Order: sequence, then structure tokens, then C-alpha cells
Amino acid sequence: MKIRRLSAAVAVAATGALLFSACTSPAGSDDPADGESTASSAEADGPCKADLGEVETADGEIKVSVEDEFLGYNSLTPETYSTYNSAVTDRLFSKFYYFGTDGTICPDESYGTYEAISEDPLQVEYTLNDEAAWSDGTPVTYADYMLDWAARAITVDGEVTEDGTEKPLFNHIDGLSLGDYVPEGPQADSVDAKTFTYDYERVYADWKIHSYPPLPAHVAAEQAGVSTEELVTAIQERDLPVLKKAAKFWNEGWLSQPGQVPDPAVAPVTGPYTFKADGWEGGQYITLEANPEYWGTPAATKELTFRFVAADAQIQALANGDLDVIQPNGPTVDTVTQLEQLGDAVNVDTDQGLTWEHLDFNFRDKALFAESLEAREAFAHCVPRQKMVDDLIKPIAPEATVMNAREVFPFQDNYEDVVSGSYDGRYDEVDLDAAKEKFEAAGLEEGVKVRIGYAAPNPRRAAQVEAIKSSCDQVGFDVVDTAAPDFFDKALPNGDYEVAMFAWAGSGQIASGENIYSTPGTQNYGEYSDETVDEAWKTLASSVDEAVHQEQTVIIEKQLWDTLFGIPLFAHPGVIASTSDLQNVRNTAAQDGVMWNGEQWSRPS
Repeated sequence: MKIRRLSAAVAVAATGALLFSACTSPAGSDDPADGESTASSAEADGPCKADLGEVETADGEIKVSVEDEFLGYNSLTPETYSTYNSAVTDRLFSKFYYFGTDGTICPDESYGTYEAISEDPLQVEYTLNDEAAWSDGTPVTYADYMLDWAARAITVDGEVTEDGTEKPLFNHIDGLSLGDYVPEGPQADSVDAKTFTYDYERVYADWKIHSYPPLPAHVAAEQAGVSTEELVTAIQERDLPVLKKAAKFWNEGWLSQPGQVPDPAVAPVTGPYTFKADGWEGGQYITLEANPEYWGTPAATKELTFRFVAADAQIQALANGDLDVIQPNGPTVDTVTQLEQLGDAVNVDTDQGLTWEHLDFNFRDKALFAESLEAREAFAHCVPRQKMVDDLIKPIAPEATVMNAREVFPFQDNYEDVVSGSYDGRYDEVDLDAAKEKFEAAGLEEGVKVRIGYAAPNPRRAAQVEAIKSSCDQVGFDVVDTAAPDFFDKALPNGDYEVAMFAWAGSGQIASGENIYSTPGTQNYGEYSDETVDEAWKTLASSVDEAVHQEQTVIIEKQLWDTLFGIPLFAHPGVIASTSDLQNVRNTAAQDGVMWNGEQWSRPS
């Protein structure tokens, strides 16, 4: 689950949960999606990428907006794992699957194939395309996945995790999760093998998406002063001196300072794009260019430029020609109105997305809400959730409702069943009398400050804080808007807030929420801890039975409400816009956002 700066864990029905169900996509409508060029829609009849046939890379540049500075080639650290950084890096790396427009798991057989070859015990076999190679000519092999496993399995003591709670050696967003399920690591006949297996100690619900695009083992080995073969041996034998050197480079060496384009010798790629030399101006843009060594379908357009443009400036930039594609974070009524005023010059598409807004309490030591459920209840009773939806969201998405769950969405079939079993509606409407009673019971003093932090600038979130202040100040709180451009880099990881407001961007994942709500989840920024929630996640993640998923989701949701981990608000309306001369720009509900098929964007010749 990714922060939309803004990988919610949502069990999208289209993904299925049967152990041996095929990793293929269902058929979709024959009608082109709203805002999609008819010229490109003939093969885009489902949620996966369109089959464009023979593609020859055309000269030219397409400019798209992302709101934050690029942070680095390694998008798998807690500090870099965001939709904005991944918008860039997802064009650089190939992998076995990607998420389609509705969260469907779509296979990428140009990279390789995978299947469960045994059910009990679960064994998954991966086979890489013989042509799959890094842009420096080094083949992608088992060694790369061995490094990826080490990054998600080995502790600071050089051991394999026993229960996933030890401190990891690598700063991976997944913590030690892979080692917890695949304790022996991937198995293969040789270091340069193109086929390897994951032998699971126990079933994992999201086994179909358990492989990330790896980082290059041969580069990490060189930086650690060993050969690739020696690095693999060091991983297998838990040779801590070598592993510490490799981990230090993995954690730090693939991150970047603004404007410093990564050296291609250190940052080779496996995707359709690579970094353009001198193509990064700090604070302004970063440009990728088509990867001439890519073995799959080439990029449709030679250059793809990501401009770091704030949401409130994107429409003007689109109108001026400074941008070709936008997906403004936190769209407002004015967003849609302004886009409509551009007329036929742009294609506009709105849809419900798998991204949702929430308020999270800080549970760290000495934080205002950490030890007092009554204090959290007082705040929850005064947050005007319905007013936010009515004033800010419904004018864009008339079907929008207040969201009363975290793991399922109001437009999903099992939403009502989950909510009816987990939540009694007590915070649906503002209740100032109940809030004041809880405020007094918590022993809070009049005027106690509640800092609500979020990433600035964001006009919609500013309006949300204003609505909360107008209501909650009547109870005795003093709500303070502490928005900052560096909120995700400083305040959130450092716990410098009472309430954090941001969004999780989801896809077709079942168990990724474990990272957010469990102890000590790598995305559990507020350091919430609850044994009931921890056990429920373990049960859910270790099953492929949809009935178990449903049952445990209800337990998790109920406990998160009863202990008030935080307050869900609403699902985001998705708004994308592109210049009318672009082809293949398609909206998606999944966390990748509009960039999900960016390598297919083109202008007619």
C-alpha cells in the first residue's frame, strides 16, 4: 500500500482468491473508457493494458504532473515508497505482474511467468524471459531475487526472521515479511538461473503479488566488494560482514539528491524507460528517455517528463501547454469546473478510486491521544465527516458516501456485510454533547491543541481542517492546521502531530494493511498496537479462503473502531485530464494512478 501524497488494502473482487486461479485478466467492456481516445480503444477492452501491436518509439516528449520531488531509484524504502516516486520508477523496472484499472492482477509475460505448482505446501515457480536483462547487459536472474529476499528476510543479527518482529538489516518497506513466509529463500539450480521457486512455510494470501521488481544484485555485490556469486553465498550463509556492506548500499546508495541523475553504471534498468543524462532539474522536473536495451514492447514516445507541480497549479499548466497529463491530488469542485472550461482542448475523466482519506491518531509516548480512548472518542464525535462529503466530494462524485471501513470500499459488494458486523454508526453524525462528555471524562483542559498535519499545499484538505476546527473547537479542542510541504519526510515519520491526515492508495491486495495496523508494521507511523488486530492479520494473511478473509476483516475493522486507531473519511474521486491529442491515457482505480500505462502514451503521427 502506498501513501498517496497524498501500497488501502482492498480485496478487489476481480483478483479472486483461489490458490490456483490463473494470473490473467477478465474480459471487459468493448466501449472505450470516458476520456480515452477512440483511436486506441480497440484492444483496450478490459482492465489490463491495451495490445498496441507493433510499436515503434516516436520522437517527442510527454509531460505529466507529479507533486513531489523524485527521491531515488530505490522506491522500496519507507521514505521513498509513495505514488509519486513510483510513478517514475515503475517505468524503469519490469516485473511479473501489474495492476489493471480495477485492481485486477495482470501478468506481464514479456518479463516472465509464474504459477503455483504445489498447493500443500504452497510452492510458486517463477520463470524469467530469457531476454530479460538489465540495461548494462547483465541478465536478470535468480541472484536478483535472492537479494530481494534478503532485503525482506534478514535481521540486523544476520539471521532469518522468526516471526517478522525483529529489526531488519535492510530498510525495506515490507520489513521481514517475505522471510516470515519463505524462510529458506528462493531456490534455484545456479546463481544465473532463470527459473526459481518460493517454497512457503505457510500460505500467504497475496502470493500472486509477493515478488517486487528486484534491484540489481550485481551492482550491490560490486559496491560490497564481492562478486555476484559471493553475494549470493553470503546471503545463503548469513555472512554478516558482507551483508552489512550490501545493506548499507541498498539503504543509501540508490537514493538521490535533487538534480543528480543516477549513474547508469549503478542504476541500470529493466523497463521501457531509463534516466536521461542531465535530465533532472531539482524542484522542477525529471525526464526519462526510451531504453534502447529493452526487450519488450518499446515505449511509444521517446521522452517522458515528470514535472513537480502542486495540485493547485496543474490546471493552468495544462492550459499553458506546460503539462500534457494531470491527476491533481485532492480534486475540488473548482477542479472539475476549471477543466470543463478548457473545452475540447482536453479529455477529462472522473471515476471512483481505490484511494481513501483518513485521520490517524498518534499513539507514541506522551502524545495527546496515546493513552486515552475517551480523548479519541471526544475528537471522533466532533469530526464532521458527512459535511466534508456533502460539501467537498459529492459535487464531484454524487454517489460518494462517508466511508465506515478501511479494508473495503462503499462500492464493493462486501462493504455492507463488513460494516454491519464491525461498526454501529456512532460517529456518523456530529454529536457535540457526547464529545463534551468524553472530553471531560478524559480530563482534558479547555484549549488543548490538536495539530492536524498533512502535505501542503492542498486546498481541499485545508477546507477539511477548517470544518473540523469549526466543530471541534466548540468541544474544547484548539485545532491547529500544521500543513507543511515536508510533512511526509519529517512530521509523519517523527510523530510530530496529534492527528495525521492523508490517503492510502490501494490496489488488488488482500493483506497489505497488515503493514499499517499491526505491531510493528513498517507503515504504522503512529505506532498503534493491539493484540487482537495483530492475531487477526496473521490469520487473514495465512489463508486463501475468502470466507476467512471476510471473517478476519470484520474482526480487524471492529477492533480498529472500538480502540479508535483513526477515522476513515471517504473514498477519493479520481480526476484525470489530458490534452486531446494524446492517445492511450486511461483512468484507473488502482494505486499506480494515471501513470499505470505511461509507456503507451503517444501522439498520432
